[in-house]
Amino acid sequence: MTTDVKTAQPPSLDRAAFVNFALDEGVLRFGQFQTKSGRLSPYFFDAGLFNHGASLARLGEFYAEALLASGQPFDMLFGPAYKGISLAATASMALSVRAECAGRPIPFAFNRKEAKDHGEGGSLVGAPLAGRVVIIDDVITAGTSVRESVDIIRAAGAEPVAVLIALDRMERAGAEGDLSAGSAVQEVGKRYGLPVITIATLEDIMALIKGQSAFTDHAAAIQAYRDRYGIL
Repeated sequence: MTTDVKTAQPPSLDRAAFVNFALDEGVLRFGQFQTKSGRLSPYFFDAGLFNHGASLARLGEFYAEALLASGQPFDMLFGPAYKGISLAATASMALSVRAECAGRPIPFAFNRKEAKDHGEGGSLVGAPLAGRVVIIDDVITAGTSVRESVDIIRAAGAEPVAVLIALDRMERAGAEGDLSAGSAVQEVGKRYGLPVITIATLEDIMALIKGQSAFTDHAAAIQAYRDRYGIL
């Protein structure tokens, strides 16, 4: 299955509110950070720092709003270990109280990094994978967790229908001198034929900090980084 729509940013979502929320919680930070790919990035987004009940609950509401506003039909959520576990759980809870989901459960499942050889066994935890499954994560860097999730879901006889992430870095993947043509998010959409639904993007971060004196140096550094690695 393929689709022409590779990314989707729901128009009704308050993306500036999400960026401010991430800033307030220290999840979005500015400085110099080495990414998993080895690049030095002038900003860092770590959803693992949504680490107390109130912030995690609010995050779930943003995920729920983004998914419902996208209009993507779904039956359940799948969160790849490890960060995706709490994300799938909080989004499932937030969806369960929405009027649009009234009268039906919102199951979720996640995987273990290592299969359990006692008790219930296996590498999957939660509801059985079935129907239309949305993969939920924080960001897409190289697409590894998406690839593993797609394989797990299809092996169970279910259908991956979308990927839902918090932030699109709008950044090309690959080594220096061998960058992908599109962003990591676009490449995932193209490879698996899945829409990627995002709460916010790098453009939303830049729009929020532009013109604010406290962020002048950071805004210039982010623009330079985007000129080097980003997409238009």
